[in-house]
Amino acid sequence: MELDPKYDHYDYPTTAPVAKSGHPGHLNEAQQAQVHQLRMMLESEGYTKRLDTLTLLRFLRARKFDVNLSKKMFVDCEKWRKTMLYAGQPLKIDGRTIDLDEEIGEWDKDGSFKKKISKWYPQYYHKTDKDGRPVYIEQLGKIDITAMKNEGVEYEHMLINLAVEYEKMADPRLPACSRKAGQLLETSCTIMDFNGVGFGNARQVFGYIQEASGMSQNYYPERLGRMYLINTNWLFTGVWRMIRPLLDPVTVDKIHVLGGNYQKELLSQIPAENLPKEFGGTCQCEGGCGLSNAGPWCDPEFAKPAWWEKKGDAVIENQPSEIHTGEAAAGAAGAATVTEGAEAKAPAPAAA
Repeated sequence: MELDPKYDHYDYPTTAPVAKSGHPGHLNEAQQAQVHQLRMMLESEGYTKRLDTLTLLRFLRARKFDVNLSKKMFVDCEKWRKTMLYAGQPLKIDGRTIDLDEEIGEWDKDGSFKKKISKWYPQYYHKTDKDGRPVYIEQLGKIDITAMKNEGVEYEHMLINLAVEYEKMADPRLPACSRKAGQLLETSCTIMDFNGVGFGNARQVFGYIQEASGMSQNYYPERLGRMYLINTNWLFTGVWRMIRPLLDPVTVDKIHVLGGNYQKELLSQIPAENLPKEFGGTCQCEGGCGLSNAGPWCDPEFAKPAWWEKKGDAVIENQPSEIHTGEAAAGAAGAATVTEGAEAKAPAPAAA
């Protein structure tokens, strides 16, 4: 896989562990050319951020390597990052719109927001699965929108918090996990616990899931590795039967609906010492697993500052690029690329 010296300054492995077409380190000539073409199209419109190869590949895979559709998805994402939306309108906190790039490093610096909402909506990253991926856990049955609103926590706060958590999964969590595993990791292992979801709270739970799913699909493509839906009841089963045919078969293959008999399958993917005790594992972090943030991203051996923690990084100034297609794109970009592993040592922003 060719790396672009202008954008690709990774300090972690860049080859996907499984040799799947279109994944990092496993590109054919046409796919490599499509990466170059997409980058040049975006540069010509003035975009300078998130043009690294790994990020562009995620958008290309999400749109089956249709360059024009991938470009639209990328542009829509950048617009959303500049002005986050909720229900189609600019999301505002205290009267101000949210620029996600500016918000990441400032959001919940002291951890007080996470501690506040953990009672009514436990959601957290906790250690890794057997493939080295970060494990993400949500306990949907404990969502209490009314209680949060009584404490001044609005839907908007929850969505910003979710977006920031996606960003922190991208960097620093995934790069740290990749360094520890010795191979590129781009996805998470997710546990969605439906224990406690019933008629009384189904509307607010599924309403939030709809917003969260839209954010994930539209702005964070190719981030789902495995998803385990546990403690699902007949109510969820009915909903799942309706939405499953609407999902991409690739996505469906990643989702495992387990009901209440889930421990054996979870433990086949997640080491017992990494899985919280309440889900069948043996982990009992001091102060609770939900607030521990335990994982390679907190280990000095593997953790490095995220892009949003660095100040004063030089802004890339793009020169107008001529747009090529097919073999022409590969030829035009070839002079500005290096082979993977040759010059890829300085820290770079992880995929957004």
